[in-house]
Amino acid sequence: MLCQRCNQKDANVHITKVINGVKTELHLCDECAKQSEDINMSFNLGMPMSFQNILDGFVEMLGGVQKTYEEEVCPVCKMTFNDFRNKGRLGCSSCYTSFATKITPIIKRIHGNIEHTGKVPKRTGGEFKVKRDIQRLKEDLKIAINKEEYEKAAKIRDEIRKLESQLEGERGE
Repeated sequence: MLCQRCNQKDANVHITKVINGVKTELHLCDECAKQSEDINMSFNLGMPMSFQNILDGFVEMLGGVQKTYEEEVCPVCKMTFNDFRNKGRLGCSSCYTSFATKITPIIKRIHGNIEHTGKVPKRTGGEFKVKRDIQRLKEDLKIAINKEEYEKAAKIRDEIRKLESQLEGERGE
């Protein structure tokens, strides 16, 4: 897709605004995006963009659960879940376990996963990457079997076997 402003370069900045139910999209190249006032106006609506604002939106989507959050208190730092919502930060490491049932779904919605995988160096992380791929495929296999998609499950199984044999070959076993 070409940039909607210069019509010369590929658009790699995509902005979607929904205001009062009206959706508008803008597709720009990097240079036009840097010069665009639309982008600055899009993100400057009088509300600072922060983890707290995002978190508030997710908690509000859960609806009516705020009252139960206020009662929960971290035994170490005495922070309540409502304090966490207001600050956007937890008070101590014990807060993670104290509020685990409440923050886990929120973190999963924001990041897509609750387990940090991080980046792996290309030169040294080959074996680790293969192991991670195998683990991901095993989860996909369980899902496919539960959905009774047996052909897809067979393909995933074959790919797992291929990666496992590749892993054994790298180890020299």
